[in-house]
Amino acid sequence: MRQRCIICIGCPKGCPITITHEGKNIQKIEGYSCENGYIYAKNEFAAPVRIFTSTLRVNAGELELVPVKTTTPVPKNMLMDCARESCRIIVNAPVNIGDVLCENFCGTGSDLVATRDVLQK
Repeated sequence: MRQRCIICIGCPKGCPITITHEGKNIQKIEGYSCENGYIYAKNEFAAPVRIFTSTLRVNAGELELVPVKTTTPVPKNMLMDCARESCRIIVNAPVNIGDVLCENFCGTGSDLVATRDVLQK
């Protein structure tokens, strides 16, 4: 059996959690102090996901970049692909908070949305 140690981000405590496993089968989860920790550890071991955040270039905007994020978490192993793709996207001003700037971003099923307004020059 092997062990994997993670720091929980399910609540502000930041508990050190140890997952004992054999291959992909979890045998034991220890160190969590709340239900959120148990769920986080189980999900982090089986299929880790993250919200992707970045910036996109803006044509004719008062700002050159607009901050963006995915509407749902994406698989952690796709974050570099998402970063490379976000470098290729250019949007036209104006941009409003919540505008979907790319649907099904990188095939993740999550949309990429603006998190700030950018007015046109």
